[in-house]
Amino acid sequence: MHSYQNIALRTLFVCSLFFSFVRTSITNTLGTLSPNQYIRDDQTLVSAGGTFQLGFFSPGKLTGRYLGIWYTISNEIVVWVANRETPLDDSSGVLKVTDQGVLVLLNSSTSNSSRTVDNPVSQLLDSGNLLVKDANETNPDNFLWQSFDYPCDTFLPEMKLGWDFVTGLDRYVSCWKRTEDPARREFSLWMSPHGLPQLFVMKGTKIQTRSGSWNGVQLTGSMRRSTPSEFEFFLNKDEVYYEYRLLNRSIPSRYVLTPSGIAQWFIWIENTHSWEPFFSTQQDECEIYAFCGAYSSCNTSNAPVCACLKGFIPKSTEHWNSQNWSDGCILNTPLACSYKDKFFKYTSFKLPDTSSSWFDKSMSLNECKRLCLENCSCTAYANLDIRDGGSGCLLWFGNLIDIRALPSDSQDLYIRLASSELGLYSYGTDLLFLLIKNPVMGSNWCQ
Repeated sequence: MHSYQNIALRTLFVCSLFFSFVRTSITNTLGTLSPNQYIRDDQTLVSAGGTFQLGFFSPGKLTGRYLGIWYTISNEIVVWVANRETPLDDSSGVLKVTDQGVLVLLNSSTSNSSRTVDNPVSQLLDSGNLLVKDANETNPDNFLWQSFDYPCDTFLPEMKLGWDFVTGLDRYVSCWKRTEDPARREFSLWMSPHGLPQLFVMKGTKIQTRSGSWNGVQLTGSMRRSTPSEFEFFLNKDEVYYEYRLLNRSIPSRYVLTPSGIAQWFIWIENTHSWEPFFSTQQDECEIYAFCGAYSSCNTSNAPVCACLKGFIPKSTEHWNSQNWSDGCILNTPLACSYKDKFFKYTSFKLPDTSSSWFDKSMSLNECKRLCLENCSCTAYANLDIRDGGSGCLLWFGNLIDIRALPSDSQDLYIRLASSELGLYSYGTDLLFLLIKNPVMGSNWCQ
C-alpha cells in the first residue's frame, strides 16, 4: 500500500520565498511560461490548442485561492490543484518558474528536482499536463517535473496511473474532501503492485472496490463495452501503469474519484454542453470488495446474491443462512495435493483478487495447469492474456476472493477441486450445465 508516501511531493513546500515583480506579466495563449514571465491571480496560462487553462480560483463559497487546471469548455471542472492543502489567503498569488527550473507560487514551491537546465520553461499541454523542462526538450524522461506524476481527483487521458519502480513514485488519484474543498479525503484510486497488478478504490488502507487485473483487452472486472477511449496496461521491471487515450479528441473524457469514493467516468456532450456519466463503480452490492467471502461468487440476478462455488460449502452455515456471507466458503472435500486433483472451468467471471498470484507471459495453458498441480497451495489458473486464443499463465495461491458473475463472457478460470467432486463432469462442463439447466433434455440425451 502506498501509505501516502508521496504526500510530501504533492504538498506545497512553504519556503518563505520573496521575489521582485520586475517581470513581464501576461496571459500566455501558447501555454508556456519562461523565467522572465509570471501569472497573477487575475490571469491564466492557456494550452496551445485552448483545451486547458491554468490559473487561480476559489471553489464554491470558499474564500481561499487555489492554483488549478481546468477545461476551457467548462471552467467549473478543475482537474488538478497545486496547493490543495494550503490555499492562499487572498488574491495576491503569483506563479513563476525560476532560472533554476523550479515552479513557484508566492511563499511556496510547487515542483522540486535535483536536476537543472539551461533554459527552463513551464508549459501547459493540451492533455492538461503541466511541465517544467528545458525549452527544447521533447523527451518526457528528461522533464524536470510534471503535474501528471501527482494527480488529484481526476485521471485524465494520457496520464499514467501506477508505479515507477526506479524512483519509487506512486501515481494515484485521491478525492476531494468535499465538492467545494480540494483537500484530500481518505479515498484513493490506486494500483497495487503485488502479484499481478490491479486497480483498487481504497478508503485509507481498506479496499472498497476492485476493478481487477489486465487480461490483454480490459480489466477483468469490467464488462466489454464500446468506449470513446483506448486502454493500455504496461508492465516491466522498471514500471507498471494503466492509461487511456481518446480515440476522438473532440470528445473530452475524464475519470473522477468523488468525495464519497465512487469512481465515475464522464464524457463531454457538445450538443448539451454538459458532462454526462458513462460509467460508475459500486453500482451494486457485488462491487463491494469480497462481499461474498472466499470461494463464493456474487450475482445480483440471483436470490440470494451469494453462492458457493462448485465443490465448496459455507464455512458457517449459521452465518450463511442469516445472509452474512463474509465468512465465505470452504472445500467440501480436501484436495489430494497431487495430479489426482482436477479443475472445474468457469466462464463469465470477474477473476479473483490477484494480490497473491504468479504469472508468466510465455507459458502455455497446459504448462500452467501442470505447474499448478505440482504446488498444493495453487488453487486456480487461467490465461494471462485472452487475445488470439489465449496465452501466458496466471496462478492463484491461497483463497480465491472477490468473484462476481458477469453478463457476458470474460475469460476461462480453472478452479482446483478433489476429483471426487467432479462426478458427471468427466463428460465435460458444457454437458453438465445442459443437464442442470434442462433435466428433461438431459434425460432424452441419456436415452
